[in-house]
This record gives sequence, structure tokens and C-alpha cells, in this order.
Amino acid sequence: MIAVDDGVPAPLGAHFDGRGVNFALFSEHATAVDLCLFEAGERHESRTIRLPCRSDDIWHGYLRGVLPGQLYGYRVHGSWDPGRGHRFNPSKLVLDPYAREIRGRIRWHDALYGHRRSLQREDQIDRRDSAVYMPKAVVTAPEVPDLALKPIRRPLTETVIYEAHVKALTMTHPDVPEPERGTYAALAHPAIVEHLWKLGVTALELLPIQAFADDRFLVEKGLVNFWGYSPLNYFAPDPRYLGEGGIGGLKAAIRELNAAGIETWLDVVYNHTAEAGHAGPTLSFRGIDNASYYKLDPDNPRRDIDCTGCGNTLDVAHPRVMQLVLDSLRHWVGAYGIAGFRFDLASSLGRSPMAFSPQAAFFQAVAQDPVLAQVKLIAEPWDLGAEGYRLGGYPRGWSEWNDQFRDAARGFWRGDPGQLAKLTQGLTGSREVFAPSGRSPLASINFAATHDGYTLADVVAYEEKHNAANGEDNRDGHGHNVSCNYGVEGPTDDPAILGVRARQKRNLLATVMLAQGVPMLLMGDERSRSQGGNNNAYCQDNPTSWMDWSADPDPALGQFVANLTRLRRERPALRRRRFFDGTRVDPDRPLRDVHWLSPCGAEMDSDAWGDHGRRTFGMQIGNDMSEDHRLLLLLNAAADPCLFRLCADIGGPWRAIFDTAHPVGAVSHGDPPIRGGAAIHLAERSILVLARTGAAVAEGDVSKTLVVLS
Repeated sequence: MIAVDDGVPAPLGAHFDGRGVNFALFSEHATAVDLCLFEAGERHESRTIRLPCRSDDIWHGYLRGVLPGQLYGYRVHGSWDPGRGHRFNPSKLVLDPYAREIRGRIRWHDALYGHRRSLQREDQIDRRDSAVYMPKAVVTAPEVPDLALKPIRRPLTETVIYEAHVKALTMTHPDVPEPERGTYAALAHPAIVEHLWKLGVTALELLPIQAFADDRFLVEKGLVNFWGYSPLNYFAPDPRYLGEGGIGGLKAAIRELNAAGIETWLDVVYNHTAEAGHAGPTLSFRGIDNASYYKLDPDNPRRDIDCTGCGNTLDVAHPRVMQLVLDSLRHWVGAYGIAGFRFDLASSLGRSPMAFSPQAAFFQAVAQDPVLAQVKLIAEPWDLGAEGYRLGGYPRGWSEWNDQFRDAARGFWRGDPGQLAKLTQGLTGSREVFAPSGRSPLASINFAATHDGYTLADVVAYEEKHNAANGEDNRDGHGHNVSCNYGVEGPTDDPAILGVRARQKRNLLATVMLAQGVPMLLMGDERSRSQGGNNNAYCQDNPTSWMDWSADPDPALGQFVANLTRLRRERPALRRRRFFDGTRVDPDRPLRDVHWLSPCGAEMDSDAWGDHGRRTFGMQIGNDMSEDHRLLLLLNAAADPCLFRLCADIGGPWRAIFDTAHPVGAVSHGDPPIRGGAAIHLAERSILVLARTGAAVAEGDVSKTLVVLS
């Protein structure tokens, strides 16, 4: 027997207390809210209850006798007045924005639209019931604290990020039981955890797992929104990855990753929703309170302001919408142990109402939140609105995806002119970008490839995008790839081309790992994963996107990555907390925190810096702790080897410790120390890393010494 009481306005959502469930929903402009209860397998609601109370725009009621597992949705009453931004239509079942679990998926039909879509009448209401086509929210049991799910706190100085997709990472692994493949539970399998641990990964960043929709235009083409950047709900894990383990499988995976010292981060999409523009469907927010949840054109409120390229922009400046975002973030930290978030199109979160500001209310709210202030906060520092590109414009406490680093690294190794200043800026942590906001090199997330664009293997194999499978006549995807195929577009069996490609992959990976900042790897780059030149595989739930665990075209590359992460872990000079500033380490000696060197044995002068065709240089760095921790990085992007004479006056003696000319980066530990003035044979397209050694060097005419490293 279900009894209805007034209940309370907080917390929002559906909460079971042992006797019944309190339901609470925000809607500023609604006139009434109906709670609809569904039985499993039934097409229509078994009972409809009008929520009895409204407190400060929160509609609420308490139902005794309702238990966890109950399916529900809402029908929200109000004016249908698109010209004023109101699109209430109680014929449309809407999903609770605070639902902790969702059952079912969207079945696309014109009845899901609030307007008469089939007649192309955007202002005429459609009164067909949408319930049969909608997923339902599920009442969940109260969360039980789990100490094993408490986020581990790895400092950014120790962090190596691995960006991956739940299904793509696990779908073909032969050791993962077939029923678990592609599910959250598969992330917990020892084979997956061990792979990440051996690589030296400290943070697994998952592409969106908050419940999302497959866009109708994709479904009609037989495709899906594989990446998940079409959010439907911000609290519930997407049902498609639940498998037999359910939500418990996700928690188990995070526990296992925690035990291995690997944080779990989420890519979150609070900039827009799956409801698209004004002509889109009514699934949740639009039917609950369109004028509150979305940024609308003040001159024509029937239209959404689109800063995202997805039809709408969530209005995070609205206090209740901001509350939704903050409550959601805290939920993922508290219930799942998430240790970091990467915010998709983050500039949209700082628009109040339209202009971006690092002092926006959202950033201030996060900074003072006792839970969120402790997690990693990563911005994709742009959106598609006016002045949306804001690299370097975020406040303290935030790091940012540094696309300028990616382009400079790719351009330098491709041989583009004029890349020296951009690359050296990136190698030193992009001081010019991040120092003005009072941040350190750790604000820069450095990468050579991400999910959005070419994989690393495709960066060195394709010069044109090959996106025909996406069904958009190859029009989608970015045209600015800064890539090179080295003679053949796509696959080849030419050993010379394959050799150059392998070398360039190693150079790009090493550039990421040797730079100041926080390095990020893309899933599968350690196994030369290719997408066949598709640089926008967002809709490809197939082997194009999946990690192929059966084939590894470059089997040494995984060990190369592991050696790189070990090198970074063991060398403090690669993990500085402060920017280089050119100051002397010792007032009585010429040694500075960073030196830029020419192959002639001298420091680079203005002529050297002004040489736009320069392909070879050296970078000597320290960590302000001890001269014994100094490193010397020699980079040669030229297609020919060169002699690089070490500067006789600063640093040393040196010992080679890493070389990208070798498949796994190894060098012989038996080589003698190298003193300043020696000429080193630097291989073509390579990076050689030398460390200062305290070993004595035999006296002699070192200016005539030639060191050949094989």
C-alpha cells in the first residue's frame, strides 16, 4: 500500500530511507508535477501521483511503501509557449536529472518531440504519449560508504594519464571472459590492470560513462554515439556497459585500480545535453524547465544559444543548474571514488551569462567546495562560442589540455619550419601560457594524440582524413592534423617507411614524457593502434575503435613507453613544480636552471633562435635540488645524423641513459662517461637523453673525442 505525504525539498532526486522514498524535482516555471510509477515490462505507468508540495521551486512528495528498484519518471505541467522559452508538455515522460540508475534506452520516434515534428510545426504541441519510447529512472538503495572506493591522491608531479574507452579497451582482450568484455567489470580484470601498471600509468581517464543517448541521425544510419558526448543524465552510469556486474562492476573496477595505485578520472560533459537545439526531442531538461536549464537567445527565446556545436548550451550560471553539476560531481567522488574530471568544452562552464571569465561563479564554487577542491580538475579550454578558445585562461586549481603542445611536437618532428620556439615553450611547461594566471607547469596537460583526431599510429601514416564510414561524405573531422605519411598513404610493407614511422612514434611519445607538465597517452598508442585514418571515430563501435589485442605491429613500443615512464619517475628534473627562469643555480658558477645548446658546442644565440629551419638543439635542465640531477636532452628532427659537440663550460660529465633511435629506448650502461667538448654522433630523427654522472673522466684532449652510440 502506497501512502503519499508532503516529503521534503532536499535532497533532489529519489531517496529511500528504509520506509519509503522522497521524490524532489526542481522546476521554476512548472504549474504541477506528476510522478509516474512503472512496473517492469509494462509499457505505461501503473500509477500517477501529483507531487503535493512546492518549496522554493522544488516539487516534492514522500511515498511510503515504495522500495528500491521502483521504475519512475515525471510528467511536468506548465505553459506551452516556445516564444517565451517554455516547452512544457505533460504528454512527454521526462527523466529525473538526479536519477542514480537508468533502465532501458531511447527508442527513437516522433512522439519523443514536444512539437509536431512530422509536420515541421515547431510551435505546435504534440500530445502523443512518449513513455513507451523512454528509458526509466530507478530508485536505488542508499549508498554504503566503502573505504576501498575513497579516491587515492596521486600528486600531479607523479601523474601519467591514459585516456581510454570502457568498451574499446576491453572488447577484444582474450583473457577477459567473453560476457564481461566491453563492460565496467572488465576494467577490473587483472590483465587490464596489469597492462596499465606495467606501462607506468597512474590515472585512467575514461571517455564519458554518464548516461548518454545515441543521436537519432546516427541510429537511422545504423551507427551509435560511441564516444558518449551526448549526455542524458549526469548521475547514472550508462546502462550499455553494466553487463552482469551492474553498477557493482564499475565500483569493483575502481577498487582494483585503486589497489594498483591507479586513479580513475572521468571525462564529463556539462556543456550541453542530448536534447539538441529547439527542434530536438523532449527527454528530460527541456520538458522539466527549458528556460532554466538552457541558455536561450534573449531576443528570440524559442531558440537556444549554441556555444557547443551540439544545438544547446547548459546554463551553468543558473544557481539550480550549477547545483545539479556540483551535486553530480560530488556524487561521482563519494559513491564511486573518482579522483579527477576532464571537462569537455569547459569554456561553456565559465560563461556568465555569455562572456567567459576565470572568476565565473562555477569556478569559485568548485574552488571552495571541500570535496571538489581535492580532486584533479582538467579543462578542455575551448568551446565553439564567441572567444571560446581560452587556453591559459583558467584559474588556479585547474590544468588544461594543451593543444599547442600537440601541434608544436607534431610540426617539429614532421620538419615544419618555425617550430623551435613553440616546441621549446612546450618542453618547459608553456610558461608564457600558464604563468600569467599564477599556475605552474603542472597546468599543462601534454599529449601527441587524443580520442579526438588521429591516433599516434595514424599521425605518421596518413595526411588526409578517411572518415567515409561516418556517413557524412568525409566532411566531418578536423582538417588540421599536422601529420605525415612518409611516402605512402596508409598501410605499407616498405621497410624504410615503416622504420621512419616507428622512429617518429617514439619521438612523439618521448617529447610528451620529457616535457615539463603532465603527460597523457591515448589508449592503444603503445600498441600502434590505428583507426584507418579516421580522425573522428565517435560513431564507430567496431574494430575501428576497439583495441586489437591480437595484433601488435610494433611489439617493442609498449616496453619503450614503460621505459619512458620509468625514466620520468626516476628523474626529478622532468617533474618540476616551478617554471624555468634562467637563474643561476650557483652564483659562483655559470650553471643555470636551463641552457639551450647548439650542435657547435655553444649556447644558442639570437641567430640560432632566429633560424626557422633549425632541426637540432640541446636542452640542459636541473631541478633546483642538486647538480647531480641534471639532464641533457639532444633533439635532432633532421632526416640526417649530425655531430653534436657538448658545451665544454657547463655541466657534465654525462652518461647516455635513453635513446629513441633504439626500439625500446635502451642504451648500454657500460659506455664511459662523456665530458664537455666531446662530439656525439646524434642519429637522424632522434632524442638522446644524458644524465650527469659523478664518475671521473680520464684526462685527455676531449675536444677531439667522438662518441658513437649504437
